[in-house]
Amino acid sequence: MDFTDRFVLVYGSGISGIAASKLLLANHAEVILFDEKEDIDQERLLSEFENTDHIKIVTGTIPESEMKRIDLVILSPGVPIDAPAVEAFQTLDIPVWGEVELAYCCQKGDVLAITGTNGKTTTTSLLGEIMAANFPHVKVVGNIGIPYTNEVLNARGPALYIAEISSFQLETIHTFRPKVAAILNITPDHLNRHHTMDNYIALKKRLCENQTADDVCVLNYEDETLREIAEEIPSKVVWFSGARPLAKGYYVEKDTIWYHDGAEVIPVIATGELNILGRHNYENVMAATAMAMAYGVSLDKIREVLKTFQAVEHRIEYVTEKRGVRFYNDSKGTNPDAAIRAVEAMDRPTCLIAGGYDKESSYDEWIRSFDGKVKKLVLIGQTREKIADAAKANGFTDYIFADSLQEAVDICYQEAESGDAVLLSPACASWGMFPNYEVRGRMFKDMVQALKE
Repeated sequence: MDFTDRFVLVYGSGISGIAASKLLLANHAEVILFDEKEDIDQERLLSEFENTDHIKIVTGTIPESEMKRIDLVILSPGVPIDAPAVEAFQTLDIPVWGEVELAYCCQKGDVLAITGTNGKTTTTSLLGEIMAANFPHVKVVGNIGIPYTNEVLNARGPALYIAEISSFQLETIHTFRPKVAAILNITPDHLNRHHTMDNYIALKKRLCENQTADDVCVLNYEDETLREIAEEIPSKVVWFSGARPLAKGYYVEKDTIWYHDGAEVIPVIATGELNILGRHNYENVMAATAMAMAYGVSLDKIREVLKTFQAVEHRIEYVTEKRGVRFYNDSKGTNPDAAIRAVEAMDRPTCLIAGGYDKESSYDEWIRSFDGKVKKLVLIGQTREKIADAAKANGFTDYIFADSLQEAVDICYQEAESGDAVLLSPACASWGMFPNYEVRGRMFKDMVQALKE
């Protein structure tokens, strides 16, 4: 896409903002890279660019003279669509896109996209490995930590993009149309940003809004919300279920994942042949398999990758065993539903570390999922009092507060016996204590490795 003589403001100077700016410059735009933080190191920012003739850094507020010449705004996903500055752009009829929309308009080749409250990263990673084993130029992008625009910029010709897409990114799509899409599940999350569950559901549904009958959308039959919205999806729907046989689609029964094509039932893989734990991961396997088959990959080729795929870092990741105690890092469990899945995957008494930043979640269902598995709950962060109240209300009283992750690890190591597990699965975001869940998870692993046997 050619942006010659167009003035484009990129709102946000983080990783995605820098990547979007580089793609715009490569497509001949005049770029204003804006950040509300006035103390941004402008010299460091400019050093990210080989040529600075067509980019300008603006911080704090946008001068009226600049506002008048803006043709397009590219919004970083960390900036809410209802932020006052964004509403000002819309009042002036300046189009507001996100990084995903920009990448899509500039790319050559198809995109397969995954959203959902939980399971996105594992499913995206698995699908990426399947497609990379069967196609020459595959790019895994998006909310998984690799800017979509960066990979479009670096692509040498057509490529196949496998994109993890968050609700934040879906706020600013317009023409984005994945050839194959998947919505894995929808449970309450990010309500501090989206305000209501109806808004959150509407955003997730947007992944498929530009699809046609020639495209495919993979949905989880066990998600009541997805069953309700399925009729509104314009593409062909393919179902999967982790709980019951389906007349057509993918399901788990008797320790095997099956595919029913409407005429015959075909075994996909025995769950014992997989290297990832838990029913939720069987759902991720079914979603990735369904997407790959919809794009034309044979089941035999898919099965080869399923047998070798390893757990994603920070998602029920086995760390080590000390004194007979197994340690698992589930730092990516940033909401109660994800944390429920981690608890369900444990097959031994568990000391659980939880707590963090409050995303206005309810913790009742998560507490009830402990069901005799959790022997000790160690709480950290902003939400520890709120979680403790939920625990008491649901009859769980074996909890303790810790002032740091290190203290929580030490307490768990003291409490755990041989044959137990220690699980970091916070059910909360990391903000306030850590920059992101990756840092939290890596610090946990370092602390565990430093424990003396």
